[in-house]
Amino acid sequence: MASDSFLDHEQRPGVRPKRTHIVGLCTDPPENATVVCADELGPVIPRTFPPAPGWSGDGHRIKALLDYSRGPEKTWVYGAVRVRDGQAVTLTVSSRNSLYYQQFLEMLEQANPVGDIHVITDNLSSHNSKSTREWLLDHPRIKHAFIPVGACWLNLQEPWWRLFRREALAGQSFADPKEIDQATRQATAALNARAKPWIWGRPAHKPRKLRRRFIYHL
Repeated sequence: MASDSFLDHEQRPGVRPKRTHIVGLCTDPPENATVVCADELGPVIPRTFPPAPGWSGDGHRIKALLDYSRGPEKTWVYGAVRVRDGQAVTLTVSSRNSLYYQQFLEMLEQANPVGDIHVITDNLSSHNSKSTREWLLDHPRIKHAFIPVGACWLNLQEPWWRLFRREALAGQSFADPKEIDQATRQATAALNARAKPWIWGRPAHKPRKLRRRFIYHL
């Protein structure tokens, strides 16, 4: 009977091939290839009412009625972060479908003109639709690596969204999709200016240093 060292990793109990493949792409990417993690954020919906002035002419604070309704305008943000240096590409669109996803993949090709592009993303219908598969036949450099269900933590784009929300969306009230697009562009440029490589796993804890040392004499 063959030992475990000779068994294929797909046949070993407790080993998940998809997770192993995705972690391997992030930690040990193929030679002359680019690994990016992609995802969609949204919808980001503008407000449906103009902002009220802060103070009235006689110096009293304006009391505006609360409006919880939302308009029909919706904006989705496509984003992808490059693992080796942390540079990101974003695109704001009015819908989440195969056409806009293919347009976003074209942006990834332009941002990475050399070598294969391994895109780590979830298995959304627009990512694996017939239209997208046919489009990929004409773009052989792009190769998908779909994460398994319930394992969004494998996609490094998720923690990048956390930085993006804080930079672009926190405390903001947008009047229209143009303002959302402008905030997206500004936040992406600011995050790319201080981008760092994304390293898989948690950093090691720094050893604690004793500030004071007490000596007791009995």
